[in-house]
Amino acid sequence: MSTWEATGVGSHPGDDHLEAIRVVFGEVPNLPYLPELPARGVGADMIGRTAGLLVDLPVEVQPSGWRLADRPGRDHRRAVDHLRRDLDGLEEIAHDYAGPLKLQVCGPWTLAGAVELKFGDKMLSDHGAVRDLTESLAQGVADHCAEVRRRLPGVTEIVLQLDEPGLPGVLAGTVPTASGFGRLAAVEEWRVEESLRLFPDAVVHCCAPSVPFALLRRAGVRGISVDASLLRRRDEDAVGEAVEAGVTLFLGVVPGRDTRLPDAGVVAKPALELWRRLGFDPESLSGRAVLTPACGLAGASPGYVKAALAACRKAARVLRDDPASGMQGG
Repeated sequence: MSTWEATGVGSHPGDDHLEAIRVVFGEVPNLPYLPELPARGVGADMIGRTAGLLVDLPVEVQPSGWRLADRPGRDHRRAVDHLRRDLDGLEEIAHDYAGPLKLQVCGPWTLAGAVELKFGDKMLSDHGAVRDLTESLAQGVADHCAEVRRRLPGVTEIVLQLDEPGLPGVLAGTVPTASGFGRLAAVEEWRVEESLRLFPDAVVHCCAPSVPFALLRRAGVRGISVDASLLRRRDEDAVGEAVEAGVTLFLGVVPGRDTRLPDAGVVAKPALELWRRLGFDPESLSGRAVLTPACGLAGASPGYVKAALAACRKAARVLRDDPASGMQGG
């Protein structure tokens, strides 16, 4: 059973990392996270930020995107510098924080579908390259988590989120080749399962349609983070099996871009209705579901970011305090 209630997916607008961290700790104090600010440019984007964590796999930016390099260069250093500043800011603002903290990194399969080999296609085209990438990422993430724990000794646990928006395409064989003229072959599910076991107890975030719930459950993930509006009835058996297996659902219930937000009861409604259809005890909902925005907030205004996170937190309290009446009213 989780007491996390609500959190964000990860990305924020603008380039003021100190303000972004303050907003996070103010609005979702039960599960704050280290926000990402991709608007800062190269190395602050999801791919570059995570590539900067890789051990012995330096990367650089080419006209076609990120590519493996012979040695760390300017692009790699820029990514490392962005993250170091973020960690400095986290230490400054949350130095006396005690509780769980969420960290986000790009998952190995989305990363492999975005980073190119030095001479050839994307890393996803080569099983050996993907294996090397996954092992490098696992070590880099472990080092990253250890540094955060050194900087913030009051953190009781680190919740690792793997961002895998590209995973459905990897499994379906729809990821374009580096040239863009073809598609890379579909990856077998067992390979994905095997790779995810290198990240024990991770939360996998996928804001694309066709989230592979059954695969993620078999891989032993701790949580699955999705856009609730993309869930289809055909997904619900797999969702129910995941919940019964102890997986926590992170349900995206408010849009990632500026809009007028309804009251907390309406925001909570997708979670309440899903729980009712699955046939679970309404009293268990608040301990098994965490409410979030549908995806990252990089395209939103700063004011909307605060409002969206606050809306998730308030809706989570509806789930906690009066779920049965919320279901009857839905």
